[in-house]
Amino acid sequence: MRLGELLLKENVITPQQLQEALAHQKLNGGKLGKALVSLGYARDEEITALLSRRYGVRSVELENLEVHPSVLKLVPAELARKYLILPLGLSEKTLTVAIDDPKNVAALDDVKVRTGYRIEPVVASETALERAIDKRYGSAPAAASRVSRGNRDLTRDDLPSFGRSGVDLDGLADAPGAEPGDRGATGADEDEIDLTHLAGASGAPPVVKLVNVLLVDSLKRGASDIHVEPYETEFRVRLRIDGVLYKVMELPVTLKEPIASRIKAMAKMDIADKRLPQEGRIGIRLRIKDRSHELRFRVSCLPTLGGETIGLRLIDGAKPILNMTKLGFEPASLERFRRALDTGSGLVLLTGPRRSGKTNTLLAGLVSLNRPDLNSVIAGDRIEFDVPGTNQAQVPERAWAQYLPLVLKQDADVLVVGDVKGPGAAEAAVTAALGGHLVLAVMTEPDCCAALDALIEAGIHPSRLARALTLVLTQRLVRRICTDCRTEVPSEAVVEDLLSLGVDPVKARAIQASRGQGCRSCHGTGYRGQTGLFECMPISEPIRGMIAGNTPPLAIFREALAEGMLSLPWAGIEKIDQGITTVEEVLREAGA
Repeated sequence: MRLGELLLKENVITPQQLQEALAHQKLNGGKLGKALVSLGYARDEEITALLSRRYGVRSVELENLEVHPSVLKLVPAELARKYLILPLGLSEKTLTVAIDDPKNVAALDDVKVRTGYRIEPVVASETALERAIDKRYGSAPAAASRVSRGNRDLTRDDLPSFGRSGVDLDGLADAPGAEPGDRGATGADEDEIDLTHLAGASGAPPVVKLVNVLLVDSLKRGASDIHVEPYETEFRVRLRIDGVLYKVMELPVTLKEPIASRIKAMAKMDIADKRLPQEGRIGIRLRIKDRSHELRFRVSCLPTLGGETIGLRLIDGAKPILNMTKLGFEPASLERFRRALDTGSGLVLLTGPRRSGKTNTLLAGLVSLNRPDLNSVIAGDRIEFDVPGTNQAQVPERAWAQYLPLVLKQDADVLVVGDVKGPGAAEAAVTAALGGHLVLAVMTEPDCCAALDALIEAGIHPSRLARALTLVLTQRLVRRICTDCRTEVPSEAVVEDLLSLGVDPVKARAIQASRGQGCRSCHGTGYRGQTGLFECMPISEPIRGMIAGNTPPLAIFREALAEGMLSLPWAGIEKIDQGITTVEEVLREAGA
């Protein structure tokens, strides 16, 4: 039952009083309980007692309750007012908070992420919470600072977090899904959606508002992926931030079909077909510091046992492409990479698992080659980034034999093979490199030697591969320690982990490791942003002979180390010693 129905059932208010309170709520905003108290039709104590019974959690009187200042500091005033939530006490790893709606899992999850503690909610009325927050944090900001932003473009600071949009979760279960003709949040039949309308569509149906808030908040949090995952008894939303998945929402299972239909309609998929996988795109315009940005979501829908699982990958077409010096290269590795690009011919192979930053490195390398005297062509089965000064062609994997002669007839000095997935792309990359072109190719093999084996297994003769190769670069991404809460770690706490990475005992004790404590800037994780670890193997004459002779990968790897190659673990150790990342991150991404 809703609050109004409960109050009617308990004979606290009359139907006429309920109608008057609803009209007052519509006119003045806020929730129904606040309207009833303002009109004098109910007392705070009655509202709190009913909320306690409704949600099955204990209630609390806030008027004379003392809260320690250190506990108040855990939840900033802005967050407390945003969610109408007040921290009350901390016991070991559990933070007790007062909230008027314990079903607002978005608010509770946000506070959990930002503080790093488990959250135990207790219930209090809206008016009691407002008074208590003003008493403990000071009066709310003046109304002038909260005036409507009108129709201007939003900035990143304007983007709301979950729960701020006024989405009523109680009313979502019965909300209809998107209609077949619905083509986006603005209702317009166009390829892109204006973020101003996306974030401010307050009059839209509840499911539309919820999806809008989900997209907007993922941008604010810096997420690379959104996962909307239905199960038989659970419906959750997770975001991938700095390479790690976080659960940010739990929704009623009854919402899985309406939300799936809404996202599929925005991505121009067939919402009637629920049996086959589908792909689509959502485009958004965003203005940041007087510059218009084009943001695109690549959307995939996969029918599963619990319903349609939807994945959204954020592709920021206007994000500045990183300079190679900012990718995280160690000086020696960066110099080797640059030297390979400057040769003007041969095959430069970038390898690593998914989400290891290969595309960023590829684009940074292309930017360094973006000169008037060079003609660069990107060829692959998917076009996602607009690289200035570079021609892009979409080439199906099975059509490389047909397309390669046509691509090379474009007088390409630099050829980029987006993803070497099979024999066709592998043969095209090697053939172009042997023909005197500079070829940059990407593979998903875990390391340099595995990439060599994969190319040979794809049908490339070892002697041809040896002649074509110039350099093989393997990389990983590790999370950066948050600079706002970074603190040093006693050496004895990390010595064993450093020894497992191959560090000798003397050096292990000399390394000064750091760790993030968790703060508001990093949402309590201790990390903010990512950097790369690179293993750069130039193809010297000894290594070229070993590849041509089909020498075992381990022997090639040892020769590369003897020639001065910095392995992935040692690249990570350098980052640990510089206070950039943690031992745990290096073990996770580069540990043996």
